[in-house]
Amino acid sequence: MENNPNAALAAAIERLWVQFLPQMHERVDTLATAAGSVAAGTLSQEQRQGAQAAAHKLAGSLGTFGLTRGTELAHELELAYARPDCPDAGLAEWLAGLAAQLRTIVNSR
Repeated sequence: MENNPNAALAAAIERLWVQFLPQMHERVDTLATAAGSVAAGTLSQEQRQGAQAAAHKLAGSLGTFGLTRGTELAHELELAYARPDCPDAGLAEWLAGLAAQLRTIVNSR
């Protein structure tokens, strides 16, 4: 039996994906909820900071798993929620759309 380092690496990455998938789903949920709060005009400072942190963590973790587009989308969300004036209701649909795209990317891996 040959040792295949590429197969071992792929298996390790897959184990990590399975391990961290629930956290990634939670982070996408955080972003979707925050977008809903933006639409309703009820986004709190705590929610904004939570959404920014969730987007930041997703940007890093999705890149680790080779999901470059997911990293780009998460980074856009991170920048939007980093604004001290909070995204306004006019951006709610855009924010929700990015969160939905992230959900699709995570679910389709």
